[in-house]
Amino acid sequence: MDFPRVPFTKDGRLFSKMADYGNRLVELHLLKSPELEQPVVKFQGEGDNRVEIICYEKDRVYINKNQYFERIPENIWQYQIGAYQVCDKWLKERKGKKLSLEDIKHYCKIVAALKKTMSIQNKIDEIYDQIEENLVEF
Repeated sequence: MDFPRVPFTKDGRLFSKMADYGNRLVELHLLKSPELEQPVVKFQGEGDNRVEIICYEKDRVYINKNQYFERIPENIWQYQIGAYQVCDKWLKERKGKKLSLEDIKHYCKIVAALKKTMSIQNKIDEIYDQIEENLVEF
């Protein structure tokens, strides 16, 4: 394994665009981005908010028999950072505990951050070849 590589491009416009994407990713991952204020997920069902089971089924993540987060596409549910499936791991760490309102809002922000992250990653992929063509040699 090697350290991550930071590609520096000679094209100032591309550099600025990549820097903007990087800044947006940082703000998203710190859950401080204003982009996260609009919820993309809803918490539904009657119950005590206790995480008993974690089951993904048809855009829903159940935390117990009656309660679930809805509108979570499979690609977001499956999204991994390192070896961890983000949405699943966060809930597993709370198994047997009741989710507070703040916990529920936090999870909704995590899902929104992952959705935005995937969108930004796609934009980076679209311009990455241009960056590779204009690398600064050190």
